[in-house]
Amino acid sequence: MNFLLDTHTLLWIVVEPARLGNKSLEIIRNPDMTVLVSVVSFWEISLKYATGKLKLGNVTPDDFPFLTRQSGFDILPLADVDAATFHHLPRKEHKDPFDRLIIWQAISRKMTLISQDKAFAEYRKNGLKVLW
Repeated sequence: MNFLLDTHTLLWIVVEPARLGNKSLEIIRNPDMTVLVSVVSFWEISLKYATGKLKLGNVTPDDFPFLTRQSGFDILPLADVDAATFHHLPRKEHKDPFDRLIIWQAISRKMTLISQDKAFAEYRKNGLKVLW
C-alpha cells in the first residue's frame, strides 16, 4: 500500500515529531510501507516560508527534499496527468489549492493520505482514504 504525506505531516516529522498520531507513526516507521511526499508540499512550504507564514527553526525550505529522502520517503512529482485531470476533483468548501492538489494526487493514484486535516473528510465520497 502507498501512503502520501500531507504537508503538515511532513513538517511535523521534521520540526515537531511529538505531534504525530500513533497510526501515522506506525506507517511512517514501517520499512515495508511506501511513503511519498508530493513536490506540491515543497512548493507550499517554500511559499509560506517566503511570506512569513511559516517558521521552521533550524531548517529552510531548501532542506526538505534532502530531509524527505533521508527519512526514507519517495518524492512524488506533479505530473502532467495530475494537472490535466485536476478538474475532476469536485469543488467543495475546502479551497486551499495545495491541499486540493495533494488530495487529487492521493485519489487519482489510489494512495492513502496521512493527514490530521478534518476538512479532507468531505472528499471521502470521491475516493479519498485518510489515515491519522
